[in-house]
Amino acid sequence: MIWLSFIFAVGFVLIHLFSKRLKLLKVLPRSRFLSIAGGISVAYVFLHLLPELGVFQDELQGELENGSLRFLENHIYLLAMTGLVIFYALEHWVKTSKKKNRHLAEPKAATGVFWVHIITFALYNGVIGYLLVREDYQDMGSMVLFFSAMAVHFMANDKGLRATHPEDYERYGRWLLAAAILIGWGIGAVTEVHDWIMSVLTALLAGGIILNVLKEELPEERESSLLAFCTGLISYSVLLLLL
Repeated sequence: MIWLSFIFAVGFVLIHLFSKRLKLLKVLPRSRFLSIAGGISVAYVFLHLLPELGVFQDELQGELENGSLRFLENHIYLLAMTGLVIFYALEHWVKTSKKKNRHLAEPKAATGVFWVHIITFALYNGVIGYLLVREDYQDMGSMVLFFSAMAVHFMANDKGLRATHPEDYERYGRWLLAAAILIGWGIGAVTEVHDWIMSVLTALLAGGIILNVLKEELPEERESSLLAFCTGLISYSVLLLLL
């Protein structure tokens, strides 16, 4: 299914480059669509990624000789929490930087803060691109579900990053995130990393997805929809459980 994965990778690229033109994402208070996207992403993490971490942990038992790696083998969920903390720290850093520049006509984060923020999301995207080709899909339907979950998640992320870094994201950020998808896919197409590296990347990704969804859903000014969020979560959960 490598060619299908490549088509989906291109789909992710197009989302990053052109999501600004989607009318569903231009509405503030935010559209119901983004709340549905949040529900889908959370369902994917809890019903697919986290159970997969349990499988990784079982498969790695006894395989790692290094003491620190053995610790990770038995505490893989700590890495998911670390991923959440990393993205939380980034968001806090960006907000603090913008507050320091509030005297400007259009307050923005410092240039260095922007680049750290966007490069971290590029690594995040690269992992998703890698998983697109290297994830252990049961069938084509499983790949379609992965694509759909990450597609709506990317739309929500794009909306948030564009609101945080209006000019810089449009000029540089979206191109870097789009390229990261293809780079991650290309690495996955030509090589396969060790299972323990895969488990680390998956754990960090899970934590990052959870934080990014909560970041978009919880602030009062977003006026997100609980009903839409639950609709996305329940509908996608049913699809995952049926496959």
